[in-house]
Formats: sequence, structure tokens, C-alpha cells
Amino acid sequence: MESREAGKTKNDFSKGSVVGSILSIALPMTLAQLINILYNIVDRMYIGHIPGEDTLPLTGLGLCMPIISAVIAFANLFGMGGAPLCSIARGKGDDDEAEKIMGNSFVLLVSTGLVLTVIGLVFKRSLLYAFGASDATYPFADSYLTIYLLGNIFVMTSLGLNSFINAQGFGKIGMMTTLIGAVLNIILDPIFIFLLHRGIQGAALATVISQAVSALWTVLFLTGKKTILHLRPASMGLKLRRVRDIVALGTSGFMMSITNSIVQVVCNATLSAYGGDLYVGVMTVLNSIREIVVMPVSGINNGAQPVISFNYGAGENGRIRTAIRFAAASCISYTIVIWGLLHLFPAFFIRIFNDDAALLEAAIPSMRLFFFGFFMMALQFSGQTVFQALGKAKYAIFFSILRKVVIVTPLTILLPFVVKPAVNGVFLAEVISNFVGGTACFCTMLHVMRKELGIRIISLKQNP
Repeated sequence: MESREAGKTKNDFSKGSVVGSILSIALPMTLAQLINILYNIVDRMYIGHIPGEDTLPLTGLGLCMPIISAVIAFANLFGMGGAPLCSIARGKGDDDEAEKIMGNSFVLLVSTGLVLTVIGLVFKRSLLYAFGASDATYPFADSYLTIYLLGNIFVMTSLGLNSFINAQGFGKIGMMTTLIGAVLNIILDPIFIFLLHRGIQGAALATVISQAVSALWTVLFLTGKKTILHLRPASMGLKLRRVRDIVALGTSGFMMSITNSIVQVVCNATLSAYGGDLYVGVMTVLNSIREIVVMPVSGINNGAQPVISFNYGAGENGRIRTAIRFAAASCISYTIVIWGLLHLFPAFFIRIFNDDAALLEAAIPSMRLFFFGFFMMALQFSGQTVFQALGKAKYAIFFSILRKVVIVTPLTILLPFVVKPAVNGVFLAEVISNFVGGTACFCTMLHVMRKELGIRIISLKQNP
């Protein structure tokens, strides 16, 4: 009991430095996300350098990404949907309700993971060819995806439950969730891929085993003595109102991931039509680089979310304003610097994944176009984070759909007809969506904060 009370006092985000609270979560979360990215990035690095296969294995893995994004989307639906509600309940002092939200989310994660496994295995061939696979790339995609789907319940559990660890302020424990699995993945990848000669199947086996260990870690912590909120069988009884609230708020994170999946499908299919397997490989590399460079942005915003949610529940509007200002300014500054580095040194980043001469020649101009105005993406992240932290589900969902479905997807199909070379139209669609979607989301967030909470995020006056 003393340990639980001490944890509640330590992780009371309505006291102390707002920036300090954000960084105490964001720094280990950022490191955790960097490590988490290694699950997929290390796979791509090794797969891209399999001797004698050129770019085909890497392209095959790229074809699996829409399905992997769909799995992650459902993990976000229940994890990112339940965690802010958990923080708001804690801010109100209702730990019992917070535990029930976590228990319901766990049941939804496990049951949905099982359903997705069955559906994915039944329809994988049709899906991969619809996503742009050719007879040359399908065997590689099929080998990876089959094994990944068999273990996707571990992905769902580790990603989904880790949100509840971070929501309680245990950033270092959340970091360990991914650190343990990532270290295993780094060790197992070369063993399975090269030493045991399993190729792309080996990469999938290493990933699944690593995610299984990460999932076990999250469950053991949330059922142990050091956590504030406990994962208990008594809290797992599904209640319609609670499930509805989780799904409503989690739909934003779900839409961000599922629309990413839709965009990946459209991009791969369009690039396959206009540029062949080579440009599907280029997009795989560009998406991999984006995953790496966007990680600190995601870390800062994820660190700010429980702080904003807690103070919203506690009615501390001044601390909410400070948190939003710090997170937005940090992310915009970082993405401006990264944009410059990507423009000046594209070949360095591309060679991390593949040094094939043809791919390098095609990827350098594509990369400079794809990342143009990259800082505008930070505005989208900041706005989405605030809406989700305050439980403003309808705004978060709207802007997820606006950017990916309303802007990117149609432009990806239409721009190749008017832009030459046609493949550049695909990359230009991302640029336009960042500027239009990012501006609209951030400006709406400023308006909502001023109108509903009386908070002016941008003001010439100093903070009181």
C-alpha cells in the first residue's frame, strides 16, 4: 500500500514542473520508441543486404507494411483509446474506474488479435497482390507475413498495454518493454537470417519471438507490486459504456494507423504501375527513414499526453497551456533541423537500408521531394495529441481522415497524371497533405483551446 501511495504522489502531474513532468516521460519514451523502431528497422537493414537478392526481399517486406500497420491500428484503438481515459480517471482520483478501463482494453486487445490472425492468414495472398505484389516479390512477402501474423497477438499486447504503463508515469518501465524485445531482435536477426540461412523468414521469426517477450514483460509489470493500477481479472468484465468510450477516443489513433495502411496500399500500387518493383523499394526505404526521424516528435507528444490529460481532469488549465506550448515548440524546432539534414545528406540515410546503385539513383531525388516542408508534420502531431489528451475524439478522428483519406489518397492517384515523371506525383501528395492537414489541425486546436477552456496557446502576453 505504501508503494502504491508513493507512486501516486510521485506521478501527480498537477504538481511540480510541467516541462519536467513531460521530459520525465518523453525522454525514456523517445528512447523506447527508438528501440521499438529497431524491431522493424533492423529487419529492413538486414533484409536489404541479403547477398544475391538485390532489392526484392526489401520490396517484399514493404508490401507487408499495410497489413502490419493495420495490426498496429487496432493496438492503438484500444491502447491509445484507454490510456488517456485512464489518466483522466486518475486525475479525478477514481483509480477503480482507471483499472476497469485498463482491464477492458486488455480483453479487447487479445480478442481482436486472434481475429486478425485468422482473417490475415485466410486473405493474405489476395491482399498482397492487390497491394502491388508481383510474381517476383510475392514469395518474399508471403514468407514474412505468414510468420508475423501468427505472432501478431504479441504485438497487440505489448504495444497496447505499454500505453497504460506510460500513462501512469512509468516512462522507464515503458522503455524496458521495448528495450528487452529490441535487444533480442538485434541478437536473433543475424542468427536466423544468415547463420541459419532462413532469410526473410528468419527476420519474421526474430520479430515475433522478441514481441512475445515484450508482451510478457508488460503483463508481469501490470500484475505486479510496483504499478499504481493493476491488471486484475475482476476489472476485465466488458461494459458497453466503457468499451464505447475506449473505442471512441481510440478511433483517432486507429484512424492514423489505418489510414497510413490505406496510403501505403495506394502508394505501392501506384508506384508499381508507374515505376515497377524498384520504386516500391524506394517507398519502403523512405517510410523506414520517416519512422526513424519522426520518433522524437512522437516521443515528446506521447510524453505530453498524460500530463495534459491528468491536468485536464484536475482542472489545471495553466499547466495544460504550458505543456502544449513546450511540446509544439520542441517538435517544430526539431523537424526543421531534420528537414535540413535529410535534404543535404540523403544518400547517407538511404544506404542504411540498401546500397544498390539503381535504388540509390532513384531514391535521392524522391527523398528530397517526399520530405519537403517536413516541419509541417509536427503541427499535425501536436494538434492530434491535444485532442486525444482532452478526450475530443471527433476532432482527432476528423483530422486523421482529412490528411490521409481526403488529401493524400486522391492526390496519390491523380497527381501522376499531371506531374512528370509520374512517380513524383506520389511523393508530392505527401508534401501537400503535410501543409494543408498540419495547418488545419493545429489552427483548429488553438481555436478549441481558446473557446472551450479559455486558454490562449499563442499570445504576446507572458504567462501569469
